Amino acid sequence: MNWNHRNIAIALVLSILTTGCGEYQKLLRSDDTSAKYSMADSLYKANKFKKALPLMEQIVPIYRGKPQAEPLMYRYANTFYNLEDYYLAGYQFERFVASYPKSDSLEMAAYKSARSYYELSPRFSLDQKDTYIALEKLQGFVDNYPDSNFRGDCNTMVQELKVKLERKDFETAKQYFRISDYKASIKAYDNFIKDHPGSIYREEAYFGRLEAAFVLAQNSVSYLVEERLKSAKKYFESFMKYYSNGPKRGQAEEILLKINTQLQEQSLSTN
Repeated sequence: MNWNHRNIAIALVLSILTTGCGEYQKLLRSDDTSAKYSMADSLYKANKFKKALPLMEQIVPIYRGKPQAEPLMYRYANTFYNLEDYYLAGYQFERFVASYPKSDSLEMAAYKSARSYYELSPRFSLDQKDTYIALEKLQGFVDNYPDSNFRGDCNTMVQELKVKLERKDFETAKQYFRISDYKASIKAYDNFIKDHPGSIYREEAYFGRLEAAFVLAQNSVSYLVEERLKSAKKYFESFMKYYSNGPKRGQAEEILLKINTQLQEQSLSTN
């Protein structure tokens, strides 16, 4: 292709794009609701969600209550979903479920609503308000659609979110230990063990509680040392009750040896 032909081809492409863009902008400014509906539908089917959305936002209020509203409202919610605006996707899918309880798209809308809230769940170190909401929505979907093909997927998401909450609580207990607030660390481990009986972090929590109790005893004023060493020894017994064959047994036994040695020293010093 010589330069003249190439320049002509580029000019034609630019002309087509400019014309298309101009027609789109013109349609956005027009009052032709039917044309906007058709264009939004075409853009949606072509996966051009960013361009479809402004048209949808203009016509959704107009079509409310009309036969075209049901498919339009589903596409509207799904557009937010595909654009990864999960806050609005979850909200719009919830509105769809409430407005069209007999829709053929009801189950899919309910699933995508629940999944949107799952996507909003932040990393474990941040506030977990959205995680609790996501768990509620996912459980609600499973309860309403017990035979759904999405049930397994929802259960997987629920488990992932629960592990995230477990990790947050576990890391909180560890953080207290790192900043030398051993009493708070023990309390946080106590709460963790009570609140998360099947956690993957449970063995570490039992060991962490033992370690925090021992270090607390070491850093106590003299008249509290013996009492707190005995308390730490009870935590060792709790650890061994459940994890006598666990990978941290050796470390736990090293702590017990130190506990017993210090208790013997305490006994000798008082006699």
